[in-house]
Amino acid sequence: MQPGSIGLKHQELTEKIIGVFFDVYNELGHGFLESVYGQALAIALTDAGIKIQQQLPIAVWFRNRRVGDFKVDMVADDKVLLELKATRTIDLAHEKQLLNYLRATDIEVGLLLNFGNKPEFRRLVFENERKKIRVDPRKSAASGGCS
Repeated sequence: MQPGSIGLKHQELTEKIIGVFFDVYNELGHGFLESVYGQALAIALTDAGIKIQQQLPIAVWFRNRRVGDFKVDMVADDKVLLELKATRTIDLAHEKQLLNYLRATDIEVGLLLNFGNKPEFRRLVFENERKKIRVDPRKSAASGGCS
């Protein structure tokens, strides 16, 4: 880290992942399905010494009841969620999707990796401290706590 620079959570890992992402993109180019990029990225990340879990199921809870599940494309070293896209460009809906995944897990850092016409990524953070202080607004409203 350079003197005076701000350290980012899991910076070394995310930089390594982003480098591997560009390597995969440069080797394959664009035009393949997301699943092809996912398999190639998993191979390349594993070769780079990063532990990968693919299609990891995550439960969604509401008022202490399980209301659904989703599958994260990848989790790297149990620290970073990876959401892959193969679209023209990253859309705000893709960022919101990743934020929801971060909100539902203890993982705080996510990378949105798009294998579109040009490679692009977003690094999103949702810290666990913010998750802990978050009060369920629906519960408050439903119980008559709002005036």
